[in-house]
This record gives sequence, structure tokens and C-alpha cells, in this order.
Amino acid sequence: MFELLHKKISAIISINEDELNYCKTLFVPKKLRKRQYLLQEGDVCKYQAFVEKGMLRSYHIDENGTEHILQFASEGWWMADLSSYLTGEPSLFNIEALEDSQLLLLSKFSWDTLMQRIPKFEHYFRIIIQNHLIATQKRVMQSHTETPEEMYLKFVQTYPECIKRIPQHMIASYLGISRETLSRLRKHLVSHG
Repeated sequence: MFELLHKKISAIISINEDELNYCKTLFVPKKLRKRQYLLQEGDVCKYQAFVEKGMLRSYHIDENGTEHILQFASEGWWMADLSSYLTGEPSLFNIEALEDSQLLLLSKFSWDTLMQRIPKFEHYFRIIIQNHLIATQKRVMQSHTETPEEMYLKFVQTYPECIKRIPQHMIASYLGISRETLSRLRKHLVSHG
């Protein structure tokens, strides 16, 4: 079950067999069924989740009942509400499985322990968090400067494997556009494709 995690870690830092075996002792395997929650708004985020198999989404529902999707995570990606995880404050987000999923969970205590025992993991997690911050900043800028068509095309280009796995209304929510706008865009792109 740790093959993908090992591959992803090894792409950033080199770890030996002993370090990998120690790392494995700190993770808790977890299976989620489709539509099952890993985190619900108002609870404290106790784990970072590494997705071995499946797909998760992180979202918030505003006071009008509108859903705002912050992130998707498929195989090889991490998912957490880092603000809640690091501060212990209640989360503003829900994290839900879009498919039956197999996760590796890392508690805050285990995360701290891992970085203390094997300091090179600080570098690994810094790169992961840094990449997440860069992607978030790009996404915020896109939402201010790009047309819905440009945002959709960039999403398709960046996450081609997700297009068939994520319902269209959720992609619309992620992009910050209506379902109808996305439907019109897709029809336009097909007819001019």
C-alpha cells in the first residue's frame, strides 16, 4: 500500500529502507466509501491524507447554500485543511470521497515526529506546501484575469485524468462558474473543436 507514497517521496528526497519502514509506522491506512467524509466543517482537521487510490474533494458551503470547491486530490496527492491541521482551530471545509478511496493518514503528532526523526522530511513537506501555495496563487489570479473558457481549458490541460472522474457541476463549482456556463462552453468547444 505504500508504493505510491514511496515513489512520490523519492521524487523529492532520497530515503533508505530503514527510513521508509519508520515512515510507514507513522501512517494510518484508511478506506473511505464514495460520499463518505474525512472531515466535516466545524471539526478540527486531525490528519493530512495521502491519496493512494481514489479521489477526494475539499469544499465549503456558504450561507446561501452554494458549494465552493477548493481542491480535488487524486492518486499521489495530499489533502488537508492545513490551517485547521496546524492551528487546531475548527475547519471551514468538508473533505469528501468522490470515489471509493484508499488513504494514508498522518496525524499532526506523527508529522512532527517524522520531521524530527528524519529531518530531510522537512524539505519534502516544504516542497509539497510550497507547490500547493503556488497552485493556489495561480488559481486566484486566473479567477481574476481569465475568461471561463480559458480557465476550463487550463483545467482540462492540467488535469486531463480528472475530467472523466469529476461530475461537471463540481468542475463548474471549482472554476467559480455556473453549470449552465460550463455546459455552453463545452458545447461551443465541441462544435469548434
